[in-house]
Parts: sequence; C-alpha cells; structure tokens
Amino acid sequence: MKDLLSKESLLVLLGNGGVGKTTVAAALGLAAADAGLDTALITVDPSRRLRDALGLRKPGLRPHSLSAARLCAAGLKPHARLSAVMLDVRGMWDDLVEHLNGDDATRQRILANLFYQRFTEHFPGSETYAAFEQLYRLEQSHSFDTLIVDTPPAAHALEFLDAPGRISRLLRTRGLNWLLKPPLAVTALAARFAGRAARLVADQLERFTGSSALSDAADFFATATHMLSEVEDRFARVSRLIKAPRTKFVLVTTAETQRMAQTRRLIAELKARRLRLGAVVINRFADEPTCSAVAEGSPHEPLHLREIAALRDLAQAPSSTPAMRELIEYLDDYREHAQERMEEVARFARDLPSGVALALLPELPSEVGNLRGLFQVSGRLTAACQRRPERSAL
Repeated sequence: MKDLLSKESLLVLLGNGGVGKTTVAAALGLAAADAGLDTALITVDPSRRLRDALGLRKPGLRPHSLSAARLCAAGLKPHARLSAVMLDVRGMWDDLVEHLNGDDATRQRILANLFYQRFTEHFPGSETYAAFEQLYRLEQSHSFDTLIVDTPPAAHALEFLDAPGRISRLLRTRGLNWLLKPPLAVTALAARFAGRAARLVADQLERFTGSSALSDAADFFATATHMLSEVEDRFARVSRLIKAPRTKFVLVTTAETQRMAQTRRLIAELKARRLRLGAVVINRFADEPTCSAVAEGSPHEPLHLREIAALRDLAQAPSSTPAMRELIEYLDDYREHAQERMEEVARFARDLPSGVALALLPELPSEVGNLRGLFQVSGRLTAACQRRPERSAL
C-alpha cells in the first residue's frame, strides 16, 4: 500500500455496486493524509453516515478541506491534510457550459435546452464524465499530492471506463449528423443506411426528451458545437492521464465466487487496456480472526473454527438437546462457509499478478459512521497490504 500512497499518485477505485467501494475510497484518503500527503478525495453517492463523517453537507464543485482538529481527533497525525468533494453531476455540466461558452446568450440557451437537461441528468455516462471532469480540473490545478477517485455506482465496474466512449459516439455518430444535417444529395443505399442509423439515434433521444427530442437535440448540437469539441478534447486528455504511470487502479470486491470471477475478468480487461492495477481489496471477507489468519498466511485453520469442528461430538452425545444440535449445525455450516471463502481467496492470491497488493477487510458489525471508524478501516487496509496471503487451501 505504501507504493500506492505516494506523492503525485492518482488512485481510481473500481468495483460493482454494493461492495463498499466508497468506504474504501474514503479510508484510502485518510491513509494518504496520515502519510503526510495533501490528499483530495472525489466521492460519488456516499451514504448519509459517510457524508457526515467527511463533512459533506451537499454536492459541490470544489474540495472541502477537513479541519486539522477534526482529523487529529480521529487519530490522524498532526498536520494531516485531506479535502473531499461529493460529485455534483448537473452542477459540473452547467459549470462546463459556463466556462466553454463565452457568449452569455449561448450559455443560457444551452442551459435552458430540454435535451441538455435530460442528457446531463439521465444519460448513461453523464455522471462518469462529470467525475472525469472533476478529476481533470484537480489534476490541472496541481494543488494536491494525491488524488483518489471513487467511481459512480454501476452494475458493472467497466462502465466507468466505457462511458466516455458511449457519450462520444452519441455526440459524433454519423447517424446523428445525417439526422440533423442531411446532405443535399445521397445515393439510395446511403439514404437507407442513414435512415436506420438516424432512427437508432432518434430512439435514444426520445428516451430523454420525449416527443420534442429532435428539435431540442438539433438546437442543442447547433448551439453547443464549440463546447462539444472541447469535451471530446478533454476526453482525450483524461484518457492519457488514466494511462499515465502515476495512475493506479484499486479493485474492490467481496469474496463470493461470482464476485471473484468478475474481478478476475476485470483484472484481465485492465491488462488488455494497458491500465495499471495497484491493489485488490476484498471487503467483508469473513470474521476478524479468520481474516487476520488468512492475511498473515497462517498454515493452520483459525482456532475458533477448529473449536467449532470439535463440537460435532457434543452434538452426538445423549445429553444433547434439539436446540443444542441446531446451534452446532448452524456453527458447522458457518465453518464450512468460511473454509470455502478461504480457499477461494487463496486461489485468487496465487493467481494475482506480482506487484499487486491484496487487502482483506473483515465483516464489520455495522456501517462505518464516523471519521475515527474510517481511520480504523484505513489502518486495516495499510496493514493488510503488507503481506499477501499465499497459503494453500485448507
């Protein structure tokens, strides 16, 4: 983890929805700040408790600095510096319109356009572009040592990487050009092709703006030509930033077999795209003693699980009651489930590329609800990444 949290590093958190990605991002931000790095955290859709812990009352466009007294009270070192911002998707797009259009009449026309309003609020990928724009601005400001990006919630982690391409294709697709600026003369074959392509685009537009989609879209694209060109240019700059040596991806997952299989595919996809994987965090892995035993590479089954196995004889004793047998059966099922997870993680660790840190986080009794709790999670992350479990399956 020490290699990840260094000056001029940029960490991008990836993971499917529901794996605790936002909490891990916040914990990494605290770990970086405690390491003496001036850190900025871009977070997306945090829970109310997490928002309160970070002092984020509402979405914004600029990072909010957490006070030194508050950070010290949570256990961080003196002079720790952490700033955080909760992504304001619509606000970021509106601010982009303000910055990229010099004429006030043009700005107001775009902001009032129904297609623009629906597009920025509902089109798949508009939230991701806002996160990219926030990242780009902070990187260009050179105000922070370390940037940590919590990607928008999604059913599939790769949506964060694919979304800009989807937006770019929609904005520059040939079908849209045919739709809004039909040529004066085309062949019959080209006209049929253009009609099909335009229909596909029109269907997408109508999902967001209703029956007035075409006129609203035509007005938007005619008015926002300069802005769209700059948006595409920024896509290219962010793409170069994402592929730069300083940028590392941190994958967050849980230990279920299906999730682990998804993570393996995601690792392969990152490699194919020549993106750098820095760490994998397996969240809510198991109870704390089991988690610690696996992280430390112990060759033995954790003591509390061995003690559960010893209860089997007690269940067969004449003095055992139905309630006792039911409890022992429950505990034995728990042990079996824990063993399956340990075996799964051991296989995963053996296949993980060299140089990639692996952190196991235990199941916590409740959601992290304050800054001190987040800092404790950051300590677990830092400690867990010091040694990778390489043990054989139990």
